[in-house]
This record gives sequence, structure tokens and C-alpha cells, in this order.
Amino acid sequence: MRFAIHRNGIGVILSAILGLVSPQPAKAYPVDCAILLCLAGGWPVSAECAHARAVFIRRITPWPIEPPLQIWRCPMGVSLNMPLQSRPSPAQLILAQVSEGGGADIDISGVEFDFVRSIRVWDVRYYSHQRGGRDDDCSEVSHIRLGSYEVQGEFGWSRAGPDAAPTWVLPSRRCSSGNWRRGVGVEWEDHEGNHGYEWMAY
Repeated sequence: MRFAIHRNGIGVILSAILGLVSPQPAKAYPVDCAILLCLAGGWPVSAECAHARAVFIRRITPWPIEPPLQIWRCPMGVSLNMPLQSRPSPAQLILAQVSEGGGADIDISGVEFDFVRSIRVWDVRYYSHQRGGRDDDCSEVSHIRLGSYEVQGEFGWSRAGPDAAPTWVLPSRRCSSGNWRRGVGVEWEDHEGNHGYEWMAY
């Protein structure tokens, strides 16, 4: 069952959480906790979420390409002594599961964390579909990697072909003299299933 996040309230929740999370005043809050919450809420407007989104995108900007969400870096040593509401928000679910699991050892296998597994990183090292060779035949050549998250938030890479790439990654696969592409992009869905993406050519 999916629970709705109220975008107006996520900034308040996030500020309260981040105030509790920081173990030492000299340290900044763990940005991956902010990425987790802000991504779930559809990147609501707040200073914390703007910074979290900037880090999320910067991590996939070459080089090197990093996992945009590093959930293992979200040590939320928070104890929830208050009862959860009958229909908890994703932020409350995240806090409850993180605090019960101890540090970064959290169980994110439930459907409320599907938004984490929706993240895909498309690393297009090279794509070309052009005529060439002695017979001027069409030749489609690609070197594409797909980064994705496993059930518990482990990030890994696999090879991907052009057929698997969405149109925002490869807008055209027609055979033409100028059809080549290189870049990296990330896509995601928030907790309500709204899709978003960013692409950076290089």
C-alpha cells in the first residue's frame, strides 16, 4: 500500500529529522538521508531538498560516476518514542525502520521503498547508428551500462543494449550521419510513482 507524502509538510519533517540526525554540531547532516526523504516526496521545495537533489545529480556527473543515492551512508541514530499514526507517512516508515535496524542496517525490501529501486543510472559511453564501411551499410554500435539498486539498496552495474534504453536516453535510433550520443542520465520515481529524469551530455 502506498502512502501519500504531503509536499508542504516534507520540509518541516525533513528539518526536524535532520536536526535529530546530526550526531555532532560540527558535522553536516547526512545528505543521503535528505536524498532518501526528498526523493520519496518528489523533491519538494526546500533548501535541504535543493541541496540533496544537487548532490544526487552531481554524483552521476562524470568522472567518476557514483551511485546517486548511497543509502549505506544514512546513519539515522534516532529513537522514535512516540507512537506512529495509523497511516504513517513514508518519512515515518523510514525513520522507524532505520532506528529499529540500528545505524545503516535497514530493511528496505518492502513496497514503501520501491522508489529506491526505481532509480536507474544510464551511462552511455558511446552510441552511434550511421552509414559507413565499404558498402556504406548502417552500423549501430553502443557501449551502455545500466546502474540499478537491488532489494536492500546495493548498487551495481550491468551491460545494456540500445533496445533497453528509454527515449530520453536515446531519442533516435535512425541511421543517419549525425546520430551519435554520449552522456549519463538518471531516472527515478517518487513514492507516488511520478517519473523524473536528468540527462547530461559530455
